[in-house]
Amino acid sequence: MNIAIIGASIDRERMSNKAVRAYLSKGYTVFPVNPNYEKVEGLKTYKALSDIKEKIDIISVYVNPDIGIKIANEIISKKPVKVYLNPGSERDDIVKKLENNHINVLQTCSIRAIGIDPDKM
Repeated sequence: MNIAIIGASIDRERMSNKAVRAYLSKGYTVFPVNPNYEKVEGLKTYKALSDIKEKIDIISVYVNPDIGIKIANEIISKKPVKVYLNPGSERDDIVKKLENNHINVLQTCSIRAIGIDPDKM
């Protein structure tokens, strides 16, 4: 399974970095997305979701909703099975836009969704 982590950080205390590590530990292929970094946790980091050529099954969003709504069309174009809007990234207009395009939107912590407690990372 391929997952894109939008807003991935090099700061190991940030949830977006913990998500990268959590999904790697569960055997996922992780695609960090952040225009500010070359690598996150040793992985090539993409400037934009549209730069990823591989099929993306899951997208986990860790950016401000003002950014999230701007990249909603990029998310839709990837046709993921599901999108996690992690705490702080969710907003009704984003949810509606994604759901109107037949994307399963989950407003929850994507790390906890795979059975890992981020507080213990």
